Amino acid sequence: MTETVQKQGLRDWLLAEEPTSRRQARAAAWYQGWLSFRSNTLAMVGLIILVFLILCAIFAPLLATQDPFAQDLAARLQPPGTDGHLFGTDSLGRDIFSRLLYGARISIYIVLLVAMVAPLLGLLIGTISGYMGGWVDVLLMRFTDIFLAFPRLILALAFVAALGAGIENAVLAISLTAWPPYARIARAETLTIRNSDYIHAIKLQGAGTARIITRHIWPLCISSLVIRVTLDMAGIILTAAGLGFLGLGAQPPSPEWGAMISEGRKYILDYWWVATIPGLAIFSISLAFNLLGDGLRDVLDPKEGGQ
Repeated sequence: MTETVQKQGLRDWLLAEEPTSRRQARAAAWYQGWLSFRSNTLAMVGLIILVFLILCAIFAPLLATQDPFAQDLAARLQPPGTDGHLFGTDSLGRDIFSRLLYGARISIYIVLLVAMVAPLLGLLIGTISGYMGGWVDVLLMRFTDIFLAFPRLILALAFVAALGAGIENAVLAISLTAWPPYARIARAETLTIRNSDYIHAIKLQGAGTARIITRHIWPLCISSLVIRVTLDMAGIILTAAGLGFLGLGAQPPSPEWGAMISEGRKYILDYWWVATIPGLAIFSISLAFNLLGDGLRDVLDPKEGGQ
């Protein structure tokens, strides 16, 4: 009787300690990953640039030296450093520095919305396709192939032309064109997981398809999707800038970087700063996301990053 009680007590203690040990192991893994990431100089440079741009966007009202929408035709096309205009003025006399700060808000807003919609849609379609197999897999993958057959910008232009110009419609159009690669990645991960022993054990315990996909397959696909999302951010920014350049994204007088480049292209030879400075801003944030994505790939998938 005493031995039985001792065994029961030991089992209860082990069950109580298991979540704690899991949390400690998870914390140790995160800390080890951060140490590995911090040792990557280029990844840290990308992170610093990105954090700097996000802080500039958050504190734009405090950092802006002028009203980004205020026009002063008497001060139009002033070179950088003239009359308190750090980056000069555009064709309507608006301060380019202030418009860059507020334009960062638009770019980050677009990136965050697309990053929340496209990977989730791709994860849902990819895992269902990979786990169910059969005609469901064929149907969903052929549907994915249709989207992959078109260049992203061309397909986004088609969606925006059908939905109408504007930031919200641009975000929706970019999301509808960005999900297929995530679906392919999620499907490939699911195909390697669905026949594993622990999935069979979960089935024997009575778990349904929805629970297996959401609780046991999705977490294993997250790391690959995070890497792809980070690396895709540069392409998403360029697509958004391309829509703005063509007048199909944020509408005037919004200080969207692509629209600023479109406005400055008429003066590129004589007043280079009007188009060049927004172009450098797009280059900086794209470079930051690419460097950050490479660093995350090395941490989350060392074999892939080392090839």
